[in-house]
Amino acid sequence: MIVRWGCFLLLVSLFLAAIAFGSVTIPLHDVFLFLTGRLGPDTAEGYILQNIRLPRALTASVAGAGLAFAGLQMQTVFRNPLADPYILGVNSGASLGVAIVMLVAAPVGPGLLGTLAGGGAFSTVIAASIGSGAVLALILALTSRIGVMTLLIIGLMLAYLINAIVSILIYFAMPERLQAFISWSFGQFGTVSWNQFWVFLTAAGLAVIFGSLQFKSMDVLLLGEEQATALGENTRRTRIRILSSAAIIAGAVTAFCGPIGFLGVAVPHLARGLLRTQSHRKLIPVTLTLGASLALLSDLIARLPGTSTTLPVNAITALIGAPVIIWVLLKSRTTRSLS
Repeated sequence: MIVRWGCFLLLVSLFLAAIAFGSVTIPLHDVFLFLTGRLGPDTAEGYILQNIRLPRALTASVAGAGLAFAGLQMQTVFRNPLADPYILGVNSGASLGVAIVMLVAAPVGPGLLGTLAGGGAFSTVIAASIGSGAVLALILALTSRIGVMTLLIIGLMLAYLINAIVSILIYFAMPERLQAFISWSFGQFGTVSWNQFWVFLTAAGLAVIFGSLQFKSMDVLLLGEEQATALGENTRRTRIRILSSAAIIAGAVTAFCGPIGFLGVAVPHLARGLLRTQSHRKLIPVTLTLGASLALLSDLIARLPGTSTTLPVNAITALIGAPVIIWVLLKSRTTRSLS
């Protein structure tokens, strides 16, 4: 209980800091006035909070929580501590969709690609959704026919194949279009508008809720394929449900925010290290809050408060996430050796 409340207070603190600090620092007093409805968007501070800081902080929270939860799901299904939400190639599929629109679509001419190319931010979302959805459909079609390890290998090979195609598109792309694609690939939370956020929240939120309902099945999967089957668990159907949830979350985050790395790997390890349990009923809430907190912290650092410079979010998540994993793993190993 102490850990849960501590994680919640950390999330609230980082959320307030995320909307207060930036290129222009807004006093916490004005932030509280805004959140309580006593500071409207007609003022400069209110406009910044409502149209820039708040949607960005909410997007980061949803993306971080979703990726952390999806990472927990993947590590449970594959029983692999290095599994992450993008291990099945969903991220690569989204990248291919965006690459086709940004790097190829305009010269193609009229038609669907031409329409997407001129569609602005939503065209990127649609293209990424189509790409990730196609990979998801293929993975789900294979899930009922092959084993877990074979599926893992196929997912990795599929990601390599798609990344090779993207690399070829990048090689022949024009410089100005290449710059736009690279900017998207760095990952960012600040490009999501309010209209886009509600779509993003609905897709990711429903997938998280559906996946959370599988917590008992996730506990059973940790026992192994044979024991889970002996306990009456239909492991193939369970995997399909869990993988569907994780892939939809990963696809939604990639579509709206770009590929955000490391959160899905690091946060589940941190949650297990704090709780020292494998019970998903206890792990899921802490994983969600820690994921949102780490995303907010990464975005806050990336914005370099007080300056107009913004660093790539992916670089910050790796700088924070890698030491966290190393610390948790070394601490758990030391604890086991002492015991």
